Amino acid sequence: MLSFKTVTAAVALSALAAGCSGGGSETSDTGPGPAEAASPPVESGPPAADDVATLDGVAYASLTGDAAAGKSAFMQCRTCHVTDPGMNRTGPSLAGIVGHKAGSVSGFRYTEANANSGIIWTEEKLFQFLEKPQRVIPKTKMIFAGMPDAQKRADVIAYLKNPN
Repeated sequence: MLSFKTVTAAVALSALAAGCSGGGSETSDTGPGPAEAASPPVESGPPAADDVATLDGVAYASLTGDAAAGKSAFMQCRTCHVTDPGMNRTGPSLAGIVGHKAGSVSGFRYTEANANSGIIWTEEKLFQFLEKPQRVIPKTKMIFAGMPDAQKRADVIAYLKNPN
C-alpha cells in the first residue's frame, strides 16, 4: 500500500511538471501560422552553438514578440527565474540574458554542459532553446520541458529584452 507521503510527493511532482511545461497540449485553430522553414531539423544530437533551427521549423525572424504577452507567458518561468539583476533562484537571474554567454551569470552554479556549451544567448538561440531546452543543452539541470508555441517563445524573448 502506498504511503501518504509517496502519494503527496507524486502529486507535487506532477503539478511542478505541469507548471513548467505549460500544463498540457496546446491547440490553435487560428489558421495558417507564421512563415516556416522548408523542413524541421532531424534530431541527431545537440545543435551547434551557432545553429538556430527549431524542431517546429518556425524562424524567429518571422514573428514579432509582444513584451506584455511575454510577461504573462513568463509566469511559468518565475518558479525558477527572475529578471532582477544579481538575484538567482533555482535558476539564474535572466536580467540582461540576451547577448550574454551561456553559463556565466555571476553567483550561479551551472552544469558543465551549460558552462561549456559555447552558446551566446542571441534572440534566435533563446527561441530555439525555449522550444526544447534538453535538445539544445543536453544534461542541463533545467527541468523545463519546453514551450511548443512559437509565438509565446517570441513574446517571452520580447519581455526578457525589456522586463520593465
